[in-house]
Amino acid sequence: MHTRRENNGKVRACRPCNRDKLCQHGRPVGCHVRHEPGDERLGQPNCPDCYDYPGAVLWQAHVGALWHRFTLEVRRTLASEAGLSRTAFAKQVRVSFSKVAEYQRRGLVHFHAVVRLDGPGGGSEPPPDWADHHLLTNAIPQATRRVKVVSPTSDLGRWDLVWGDQLDIRPILLDESAEGLSERAVAGYIAKYATKGAEASGTVDHRLSCPACKGRGRLSLTASCGRCHGTGLKPGLHLDALPVTEHARRMIRTCWDLGARREFTALRLRPWAHMLGFRGHFSSKSRHYSTTLGDLRGVRAVHRATEARQRHGLPALGDETTLVLGHWRFAGSGYTPGEAILAEDVRRRVSLARTIAAEREEGSIDG
Repeated sequence: MHTRRENNGKVRACRPCNRDKLCQHGRPVGCHVRHEPGDERLGQPNCPDCYDYPGAVLWQAHVGALWHRFTLEVRRTLASEAGLSRTAFAKQVRVSFSKVAEYQRRGLVHFHAVVRLDGPGGGSEPPPDWADHHLLTNAIPQATRRVKVVSPTSDLGRWDLVWGDQLDIRPILLDESAEGLSERAVAGYIAKYATKGAEASGTVDHRLSCPACKGRGRLSLTASCGRCHGTGLKPGLHLDALPVTEHARRMIRTCWDLGARREFTALRLRPWAHMLGFRGHFSSKSRHYSTTLGDLRGVRAVHRATEARQRHGLPALGDETTLVLGHWRFAGSGYTPGEAILAEDVRRRVSLARTIAAEREEGSIDG
C-alpha cells in the first residue's frame, strides 16, 4: 500500500487504476479511505496473505550489501562516463558517501544518501572542473539499475534484491534560494533520522533473542540452552504477546522462522528480529567523507577534562606546572617470600587431599 501526504497534513492512500480489483484472497488491492496521520492502519498490508514477508525480511538483511555494491558500481560508472579507466579516475577524483537509513511505516528501510566528488586528497581539495553534479546525476541511475544481490539458495525460492524505481536525485547547494537542497536542510534530515528508529514502524527497541545462545536455542550441537530452554527467546518473552502491530509481529515471526534455517544462518535474523532483519547502523559514511568518530570522541574528552580542571582549580593541560611521569621500571616476577610460604602450604594441602581420595577409591574397589 502506497500513501501520500496532502497539503492539509492528512495522509491519503493512492488510488489504483481499478477500484474494484480484488486479490486472490478476496480482499481489495487498494485502499480508498482517507486516513489521519495516527491511524493504526497506515503501513499495514491490505492482504497479509499476499504480502511477501520472506522477501521483505531478506531485503532488510541484504540492503547493506546492496548499498556496498552500489558504491563500487557508481565509481565504475563515473570513470566510464568521464572516459577514463578506474585507476586514472581514482587518481583525479575521490568519491565520498554518507547515508542515513529511514524506516517506513510498513517496516522496510530506505536510504537518504549524500554522494560527493572531491579531489584526490579528500574533502579539503576540490575536484576537477569536469567532475560536477551533472556527472553524478548521470552515473547514479545507471549504477542503481546494474547492481543486485541474490538471496541464499533455499527451498522457499530465490529472491533477486534490487533498488526500486523511486530514485530522487537533487544537488545540494550552499545557496538556499537556489533550486535544490541546502546544506542546512540536509543537516536537518540527518538529525531527524537519528531520532527515528525501527519502533516508528510499530516494533520494539530491544533485542528479543536469548543473550546466552544468541537466539539459536542451543549452546552446542548437542546441548540445549538452559536459560531459554531451547526457544531462543529471552526468558519471559513470547512473540505473540509483544506490544507491536500485527504487521510487525509477522515480520518478527518471519525473522525467527528464517533464522532457524541453516542457509540463512549468516544473516543472524534472530538477534536482529527486533529491527525486522535490518542489521545496519542508521548512519554511515566513507572513510574520507569527514572527520572520524574517534577524532570527535578525542575532542570531547579533552573538552570535558579541561572543564573539570577549571572547576577544581587545577592548571590547564599543557601548562609548565603540569608534570607527566612516563618512566617504567621492572619490579620483578613471581611470589614474595610471604606469598611463597602460603602457596607451598596450599600445594601440600591439595596434594594430601588428592592422596586420601585416591586411597579411598582403591579401598572401595578392593572391597
